[in-house]
Amino acid sequence: MPLDRIVLIIVCVIAAAAATIWLSVLLLATVTVPSVALALIPVALLAYVLVRLIRERVGNKTEDHYDGMDH
Repeated sequence: MPLDRIVLIIVCVIAAAAATIWLSVLLLATVTVPSVALALIPVALLAYVLVRLIRERVGNKTEDHYDGMDH
């Protein structure tokens, strides 16, 4: 992959993260939310991603890389 494409991807990811943090700071300034509720949002998102990943790995027979291995 060319260096300019990698740099462009990194810049886009950093800009998206900065925009997300800026919007969340603006939202937190306007709404009073307990900190426990704010901590549950990333935990819930992580749990959702993990459940989807596990379901995909368990449910997909072609994903099992060890079936065709010779020992």
